[in-house]
Amino acid sequence: MTQAEQTPARGKKKSAARKRTPKDPTKPKAAKALKAAPPPGAAAEGGSPSKSLFEDFDALSEYLADVTGKSQEVVREFFTKNAETMKRAPTISADPLNIRESFQEMMNSLAADPGTVMQRQINLWGDYAKLMASMSRRMAGEDVPPAIEPDPGDRRFSHPAWRENQLLDFVKQSYLTYAKWLRSTVSQLEGMDEHARKKAEFYTQQFLDAIAPTNFPVLNPEVVETAIETKGENFLKGMKNLLDDLDRGHGELAIRQADLEYFKLGVNVATTPGKVIYQNEIMQLIQYDPMTEEVAKRPLLIFPPWINKFYILDLQPQNSFIRWMIEQGRTVFVVSWVNPGPELKDKTFEDYIRQGLFEALDAVKQATGEENVDAIGYCIGGTMLATALAYMARKGDKRIKSATFFTAQADFKESGDLLLFVDDAQLDAIEKQMDAAGGVLEGRAMATTFNMLRSNDLIWSFVIDNYMKGKDPAKFDILFWNSDATRMPKNVHLFYLREFYQHNRLAKGEMVIGGERLNLHEIDIPIFMQAGETDHIAPFNSVYRTAKLFGGPVTYMLAGSGHIAGVINHPSKKKYHHSTNEALPATVEEWKAGAERHPGSWWPYWMSWLNKTSKGRVPARRPGDGALKPLEDAPGSYVKVKA
Repeated sequence: MTQAEQTPARGKKKSAARKRTPKDPTKPKAAKALKAAPPPGAAAEGGSPSKSLFEDFDALSEYLADVTGKSQEVVREFFTKNAETMKRAPTISADPLNIRESFQEMMNSLAADPGTVMQRQINLWGDYAKLMASMSRRMAGEDVPPAIEPDPGDRRFSHPAWRENQLLDFVKQSYLTYAKWLRSTVSQLEGMDEHARKKAEFYTQQFLDAIAPTNFPVLNPEVVETAIETKGENFLKGMKNLLDDLDRGHGELAIRQADLEYFKLGVNVATTPGKVIYQNEIMQLIQYDPMTEEVAKRPLLIFPPWINKFYILDLQPQNSFIRWMIEQGRTVFVVSWVNPGPELKDKTFEDYIRQGLFEALDAVKQATGEENVDAIGYCIGGTMLATALAYMARKGDKRIKSATFFTAQADFKESGDLLLFVDDAQLDAIEKQMDAAGGVLEGRAMATTFNMLRSNDLIWSFVIDNYMKGKDPAKFDILFWNSDATRMPKNVHLFYLREFYQHNRLAKGEMVIGGERLNLHEIDIPIFMQAGETDHIAPFNSVYRTAKLFGGPVTYMLAGSGHIAGVINHPSKKKYHHSTNEALPATVEEWKAGAERHPGSWWPYWMSWLNKTSKGRVPARRPGDGALKPLEDAPGSYVKVKA
């Protein structure tokens, strides 16, 4: 489609606006998408001059004048309603991540080597000179390749205007040039220890993500088009979205990633039929109804992370891992962790093992009569499972006959960017934050940390959609779950960060639980390790290091995608891929070199492994058949408690 076909003349737009009834300003006729201006002198099809993306700004200003008045009323109403909240003093440091300290150290390193700084400046000027020369040639009508391109996976600049509009292309390439220069400069600094350098690199990337031209409405072509189509109503809706999120966060910005009203637990998510058959102060145990006449002899017991809620494994019928497992003929139990308040602040990591894992094992025996189980641990639930298995090995406890780990680590030496948050200064700041909250870590704090690991996808894309485009949050089950954060008791969380992340004691054989010094090599049961190719929370190389620590037979499998989509990949979706290699060589690079890649979900491959490991069939068991009587319907009440 030509530019003239896509962009109506400005005069016609005004005429159409005059004819439209003023009674319904929220439903304007959508403007056709704007394209970029061709080289000077070019004309659109039909002979009329082509228009720049920004030539409709004078018409847009008429719309914004009306919207400005409305937005003032919205803001006035918000601050009147939340006057007391806005006066409330903050309970945490203004710099809880100690960014100031990291950048001070970086600036000291720069000041110590002025010669290198000058050379780096000259390099930047040279890069900009090349860019200016390239753009000058393009403006003269030459077909010139760009001086710099976004990374292939960078979706921020996917709109055609970033390539076709000369002004936007220059802005884009200027930003990319500066970003490349700044990253390179920080990475080459001398006089900083490795941890300080990596912190500086991480926070530099956060800064670069924040100043991207896509985050400025006047430069983002998608925002400009939306403003023209809606006659500026997107900004009014965006203002309402922003104030709603501030209200929901009690004065702190709580960005909505999904429609929080659409999904209801037990109604359209977490709907697999089952019963809560046991509970204590830190967990409920759910047993699900069977869907086959016979089931595997050994029950399957799942330990999800307590950082999030268990229903990531039971979203909707078409992508529920739990439902799929039941359909394969398994008796499935899952632990639903409590969303703890200050009354549980003194709970320890060992309490979670004893009251969470050991009491769940006891309850499964009472419910089914079976002494032995197959177990799954997801993320931190897998870290707990590995710790418990090492303890059970010392005690001769053989109730868990096989263990599967979903993106879980026991060796944290190469655990990625999360290591940046676990030095002494960071942990002291987190401890103060938890003390201010009554002895728990608020769910939003951990969610913010995870979102920072992928800030363009999990922060800035929602800022653009929610506040600039004024879009309604998506009805997306995974993002709804991601927004349903949980709190964590102070002692549990600090133990996890200090003992595992900071000191890596379990992998080193230095961790003591219940008076026993733990050694993962003493675990000799069959182990299945699942990792994700793009996992930014439990990197696949870190999971591989964990796989090498166990003493029994270990199967390592690498799935396409990341920490969530790499796990929740129903076979019917026919998405992604997975790689397998029966060997377990010294390094993950060797493993990948010998691996075979397969299309689609890894679930059937794992089920084949489990069927070989866990044999025998019995008549299907229903909740309540054993010694434990149902307490309430799944998904239970603990999971419904909001942070």
